[in-house]
Amino acid sequence: MSGTGVATIGDCRIAYRRAGTSGPPIVLCHGAGIDDATVSWRHAIDALAADYRVYALDWPGYGNSTGDVDHTVETYVDVLEGFLETLPFDRVSLAGISMGGGVALGYALDNPDRVERLALVDSYGLGGKLPSALQWKVLSRVPGATEFGKIAASTSTKSVRMVLDSLVADADRLPDRFVDDIRRKLMEPGSIRAFEEFQNNELSFNGRVATNFVGDLESLSVPTLLIHGRDDPLVPVEWSKRAATLIPDAELTLVDDCGHWTPRERPDRFNEHLRNWLPDPHHAPEPQYTKEGMPGVTRASGD
Repeated sequence: MSGTGVATIGDCRIAYRRAGTSGPPIVLCHGAGIDDATVSWRHAIDALAADYRVYALDWPGYGNSTGDVDHTVETYVDVLEGFLETLPFDRVSLAGISMGGGVALGYALDNPDRVERLALVDSYGLGGKLPSALQWKVLSRVPGATEFGKIAASTSTKSVRMVLDSLVADADRLPDRFVDDIRRKLMEPGSIRAFEEFQNNELSFNGRVATNFVGDLESLSVPTLLIHGRDDPLVPVEWSKRAATLIPDAELTLVDDCGHWTPRERPDRFNEHLRNWLPDPHHAPEPQYTKEGMPGVTRASGD
């Protein structure tokens, strides 16, 4: 079974995709920018649904989610906590890509008893400085520049691949479905505003970031998988390498011929690594239900 739902978290309405009817629960957290639950997790949701209960949420301002919030990792951790409170499970596994990885990590550090396993994919929050932050920061400060560029970039398949060329290992080899998903996002009115605010809040002009969990990694008690594209041009692969040496129970997987968008650039390899890391659905005990229902859910529908 697959479908969609909306959870009320404070003043936010958080849209999410759901799939699977049995097995351990996993919650997927997408990244910032031209992203939402479907863009990053389209193939992962399908691959996991047979054996896991899958939930993939959209952050406020992304996809169909709404809410007037400060776009920071700290705020998103609160949103994630509220979303997990609407699910009827005592513990879940978390997977997050890029910014979503930083959010999942922040939540796991605060709530290790609620997280079964953690997967950080090309993750933000594992270092103090992003080499490419300056160009994004300057663009975000020019009124209308990012929005204009977004619209211009969506005019053709070729222009979309040019946008992706700064994020992936080889834009020319990307499947058309991925390019179509990105083009759809680029054409959505206002979809970049949350990203602009996130950059203003999280990135400085010298590349320093507001969220850096490196000093806390040695205290992380959750088994953690770090997956990183070897050719990631946005988040340094050294961040994940260092994190793997600091987290007490960590496994590092580097994906060849892959940039920043591992779940979409190399979906088969990514899904295999993630499934091997998650609790075995055939031997894991049924998840403990802490609530009879899902009080925060205001709407749910099947596909």
